[in-house]
Amino acid sequence: MKTSSSLLFALALLLAPGRGAQAQGRQTATLNDHWQFQKPGDQDWQTVNIPHQYNDEAYRQRQYYQGPAYYRRTLTLPSLDATKRYYLKMDGVNKAADLRVNGQAVGSHAGGYSAFALDLTPYLQEGDNLLEITVDNSRQDIVPLSADFTFFGGIYRDVWLISTQQQHFQMDGLGAESIFLSTPTVSAESATIKVRSLVTNDAEVAANLMVTSTIYSPAGELVQTLTKKVKMKAGETQTVETLSKAIANPALWSPDSPNLYRVVTTLTDAKTGQELDRQTRRTGLRWFAFDPNTGFSLNGQPLKLRGLNRHQDQAPMGTALDDDAHRRDVALMKELGCNFFRISHYPQDDAILDACDELGILAWEEIPTVNYVGDAPGHDDNCETNLREMIRQHYNHPAVIAWGYMNEILLTVNYAIPGMDAQHMKARAVELAQRLEAVVHEEDPDRVSVIAFHGSKEYPELGLNLTDVSGWNLYFGWYSNNLEAFDAWCEEQHRLYPDDPIIISEWGAGSDRRLHSTRPVKFDFSMEYQQTLVEHYLKHIEETPYICGATYWNFIDFNVATRQESMPRVNNKGLVYNASREYKDVAYYFKAMWRKDIPVVHIASRSHTHRIGALDQTQAIKVYSNMPEVELLVNGRSVGRQQTDNCNTVFHVLLPEGTSTLVARGVHQGAPAEDAMTISMSPLPDLALGQTLAINVGSLCSFTSDFTHLTWLPDQAYSAASGWGYEGGEARSTTAEILQTLDNPLFQTWRSGELTYRIDTPEGEYEVELLLTDATRPTGRAVYLLGRKDDAGAADTTFDVYVCGQQVESALSVSDGGKNFFTASRRRYLARPVDGALTIALRAVTGEPFISGIKVRKVN
Repeated sequence: MKTSSSLLFALALLLAPGRGAQAQGRQTATLNDHWQFQKPGDQDWQTVNIPHQYNDEAYRQRQYYQGPAYYRRTLTLPSLDATKRYYLKMDGVNKAADLRVNGQAVGSHAGGYSAFALDLTPYLQEGDNLLEITVDNSRQDIVPLSADFTFFGGIYRDVWLISTQQQHFQMDGLGAESIFLSTPTVSAESATIKVRSLVTNDAEVAANLMVTSTIYSPAGELVQTLTKKVKMKAGETQTVETLSKAIANPALWSPDSPNLYRVVTTLTDAKTGQELDRQTRRTGLRWFAFDPNTGFSLNGQPLKLRGLNRHQDQAPMGTALDDDAHRRDVALMKELGCNFFRISHYPQDDAILDACDELGILAWEEIPTVNYVGDAPGHDDNCETNLREMIRQHYNHPAVIAWGYMNEILLTVNYAIPGMDAQHMKARAVELAQRLEAVVHEEDPDRVSVIAFHGSKEYPELGLNLTDVSGWNLYFGWYSNNLEAFDAWCEEQHRLYPDDPIIISEWGAGSDRRLHSTRPVKFDFSMEYQQTLVEHYLKHIEETPYICGATYWNFIDFNVATRQESMPRVNNKGLVYNASREYKDVAYYFKAMWRKDIPVVHIASRSHTHRIGALDQTQAIKVYSNMPEVELLVNGRSVGRQQTDNCNTVFHVLLPEGTSTLVARGVHQGAPAEDAMTISMSPLPDLALGQTLAINVGSLCSFTSDFTHLTWLPDQAYSAASGWGYEGGEARSTTAEILQTLDNPLFQTWRSGELTYRIDTPEGEYEVELLLTDATRPTGRAVYLLGRKDDAGAADTTFDVYVCGQQVESALSVSDGGKNFFTASRRRYLARPVDGALTIALRAVTGEPFISGIKVRKVN
């Protein structure tokens, strides 16, 4: 394979022997195009560009490929300069990479979320050079070993070709970072900047060099110039440190004023003055503190940390995103009023950190030691290397205030991990935590350490609260207990461990835009329950001084190949939809809480624009706003003004049949603001008119199919007034994925037991469709479900089915004799009402009968 002529021209500029100032010093260019890719067993190579990942199937199925894959590329070099060094820098390869050049092994890297650089110089030749990279996302000595996210394999971040002079800033120091900026003293009156440079002499002779650091203010003005001479032996690397004089009245960095100083560090020949290398870094002058009673402060002022977590995938690209996508995500967070970002659960692209610096978002970054500590040889060394790489590569970002190194590391203690027992796993966790805690403070004494715990008291009891800050991942009112249990847990931890600063590092609830409920309950995945949980948690967090802040889980709905629930392959707790990056309605609650500088008014019905209900019953219309009072107009007529409480208010209004225009209005700092949308209202279906009645059996939610657009109504008990409903049975549910359907939630709830559904209807012939799935087999427990339990039995169930008194199924086995559990089944029958009613009756043969949905329509 040959490179293009335009790329050859660029490489000629990059790699040709020096001619004038342009070719001196360091030259850097991406090497992202014209790669070839192949998995084992593939007969052909396919051409791909970097970023690239090889797990598209993770969006469609639970099992995805974990193993080796191969990349290759021909690098054509018109000439080589014997006075230069050549490096390949890779920003992210998951999980492991092995590089060969022209058939020779160059080096390897273990770690899927940090950068590394390898020296190509001894292996290159003029003309064509074959680069071969083996990638493996299955290694069990490399964290993460287990996690609630997909391990997308591939070269999914940029690849760089870099050339330097023989004397240069170090390129092989755990990710090619070699200039480190710190601020030994910072106050409102004065600050200093320390520059630590790692300088390498790869020549075979000694060298006399000069290191110069020029500091520029955020406005671009020259502040100071620092210089230091250094004598270097052949093959030597030295650390060179310089410290600025006091900078008077510094422009401090903060979320409101993210002022960045620029430091340009050059390496020159001390005798000739020739520039050999140049690096530009930025820093912010700020100081911060975590207090266990009063919370977080920045630059001496209290600041509630208002944050989000974020995984890095976006359908259909997976993790292979370009820098613009990363910058867009940070901008979306900032728009909501976010000032804090937990970069979970691994180091992310440099573009993310740059955007945090520029937009003023504080950050907690962590390595992916998740769920449990492994026993594979080299595991702990890998964790330490990952931690050192992360700290060194992102050391210069003023946004970063905390380094994390574990997440929910005791989560699997009560689950069977082959070859491990609970006590062993706990001991391993404590041992590794003590080792990594020392590494954090050795690498960076100016920032704090943090671990994220799940809701178990064992973490502090075992001494895992050895970090400077304790993070708590709490899901009371979602996986277990109730919303008030969250408040009680925080109070108890603060009482038991009064010296531990606390961050609520995860909290949230799933939501599925197809599901809506006027009676939302935990784990129903309705949009309304997510709002209920968020409104409770965030209010408590904001009003509790000792809680330093929180990071909601998650910024986006993200891919998890092994997830089931209402949207298989998706953790849907996000504030933003994955593919579109569109805000959910609940995101505007955060915006109303966090943004007081701009007007916020939002009618929280974007996911519920088509409604079905009795026209004489009111519809709940929620409005999120940071204004004290909001007025709602329906079709140009005011239905009243209401005070907001906790940044929301709910209007109960009658909507006429058809499309209505809703406008919410308020006044912010003397200026009017409004939001408008339309809602289409349909009456309850009338079977006599040939309309379809669809019942979401066992659920309090309505469900609207993405494909048919049919809305399935919430289940209800029969009454003469309603004209339809169940008599007997018990509502049940499962979190398991149901096969052979894309309308998963319809089959994840059901009623069980001997029961009858009655539907009052006029004479005629009707098609009756029953939705059935046998979920009676116990499922494997997903670690993340914590205290959540499925309603499942243990054996194949058979039952008789009667429609309008006629037996239509005898000893029905929905699972086909136990062969097809958790598989959707639909059965249709033609029937005529008896005594003015259609009836569906289930009678047990073995086990308890069940039914997940009923659909009825008149055909004659």
